[in-house]
Amino acid sequence: MSARTWVNAAVSAGVVLVACACGPDKSKDDADTKPSRPSASTGQKEPSSTPSESAPSKKPSATPTGVQPAPRTKKGAIERYEQYLHALGREDVDTVCEVAGPAAKKAEDEGAGPCKSSYATVFKMISPTQKKALRTATVDPQRVVVRTPAKIEMPVAAVKSSATFSESDLGSYTLEYLKKDWYITD
Repeated sequence: MSARTWVNAAVSAGVVLVACACGPDKSKDDADTKPSRPSASTGQKEPSSTPSESAPSKKPSATPTGVQPAPRTKKGAIERYEQYLHALGREDVDTVCEVAGPAAKKAEDEGAGPCKSSYATVFKMISPTQKKALRTATVDPQRVVVRTPAKIEMPVAAVKSSATFSESDLGSYTLEYLKKDWYITD
């Protein structure tokens, strides 16, 4: 099975876990158990608490969380996809499965395993050179295709990094704006 097929299967499998465990359908009561979302620019985790739950001296995060909606823009989709790429390079399965949740759900429904176990296999198929490149990969906005305000295509050719990626080893993805954030759906 090609790496692209494994990635698609893993993405789809991860969606199921995220949708069931910590996806966008969780209520505010579950906010304390929802994992923090890493910042797209720094890769560091930021708190997922609301500003009122934070210490008064702490500024609210500029990065979208479970409470604050992500920007429904091309730039917002690119930042979210870069977050996914960086997490893929770091083997951060929680973030990968968070972003790829809807696609992973589709794959699991088609017989793939759960996201976390599927991506454990995917991580083994990515070379150390590619992983290192993914950690700092960016996306060329000129190559991103806006289908609708809530649906954006991220072709593999848009990924800028120190390694070259093809359809067979990384592939192209569709991100959709669902429940106040961008998610990989295909």
